[in-house]
Amino acid sequence: MSTNIHGFFDPKTSTISYVVYGADKQCALIDPVLDYDPAAGRVSTEMADQMIECIRRKNLTVTWILETHPHADHLSSGGYIKKKLGGKTGIGAYVTQIQHHFKQLYNLGTDFKTDGSQFDHMFTDGELFQIGSLKAIAIHTPGHTLACMTYYLIEEGIAFVGDTLLMPDYGTARADFPGGDAHAMYHSIHKIYQLPDETRLFTCHDYPPDGREIRWESTVADQKARNPIARQGISETEFVTKRKTKDESLTMPRLILPALQVNIRAGELPSAEENNISYLKIPLNQF
Repeated sequence: MSTNIHGFFDPKTSTISYVVYGADKQCALIDPVLDYDPAAGRVSTEMADQMIECIRRKNLTVTWILETHPHADHLSSGGYIKKKLGGKTGIGAYVTQIQHHFKQLYNLGTDFKTDGSQFDHMFTDGELFQIGSLKAIAIHTPGHTLACMTYYLIEEGIAFVGDTLLMPDYGTARADFPGGDAHAMYHSIHKIYQLPDETRLFTCHDYPPDGREIRWESTVADQKARNPIARQGISETEFVTKRKTKDESLTMPRLILPALQVNIRAGELPSAEENNISYLKIPLNQF
């Protein structure tokens, strides 16, 4: 079966978003980016519009707008793209617990629901779904966040792993966000390692070491052989120690505070207040 994947790299956030589709031209968008200038407090749609232009040029129909998790390093353009092209927004079912945590942190009002209803669908572990003729399964792979999902195209041998696995010469996502857990990440990675060795893995970020070019595709075999902290045979204890040591050296993502309050809303900005201005909150001294 013919499957096409187009990656869109956003250099400001080191994010890769995807458009994937089969011969019937029904497509899914995965982890789309909304541009945000923190100095000006301004959003724009440059990256989203690149994806929209690709979809229109290829005469695709949007079936799904999928989030691998509620991102901390970029704002989602899922809401904007849905208004432009249609499709259903989807995320892992544990987003409700992340919504509950950040509702408290941002002191959101009673009108903000923590039942996931901002999204059109919440996937459970092992749930089958389709992107047109492409058969897919949603795999719960927590650790980076509680809600992380991997979307696996079964017949094509293609998996979109979000942040869980990065390029084999870099490692994995961090595990120190609220709800993150290095032990859970270890087991999630081994879920992915149960896929066939030739499975193509597409990651959401790349932070190239030693100045190499940007990459976003690897295989299960590559990861097993070369991942510096998650290669095959490494023990859970060693993985957790390495992951925690690395996390202690990291600063918070530059956009975590604006990003989460948009991303738990399925890419929608907060409602405008009585002066017709929408505001993002910055809770002080909480990280």
